[in-house]
Amino acid sequence: MGKNILKEKSYAFALRVVKLYRYLCEQHEYVLSKQVLRSGTAVGALVSEAEFGQSKADFISKLSIALKEANETLYWLCLLRDSEYIDEKMFQSIKPDIEELIKLLVSSIKTAKQNK
Repeated sequence: MGKNILKEKSYAFALRVVKLYRYLCEQHEYVLSKQVLRSGTAVGALVSEAEFGQSKADFISKLSIALKEANETLYWLCLLRDSEYIDEKMFQSIKPDIEELIKLLVSSIKTAKQNK
């Protein structure tokens, strides 16, 4: 059985987001931290759901929602940086991970649509 890179990377990203959430709570930031926690962990949950989609259309739909959540997560991360809740170093540490997930999701959706 081959590795599911998208599933592994989205899970690893979710773990990073949980750690970021803990850090933000220690800094007494509760509103934005909940937003990034919700969207950042939803990506992996939706990828996991898609794995057992009821149909090819369901699979594509779940991955498309995961892509929307990933894009939203990038928005919250930019907002956290620009509002100075996280510094540039922290932002640059996590940004490549979400950008990679977005690229993987776009590619997976494209491939699934072609194989429909």
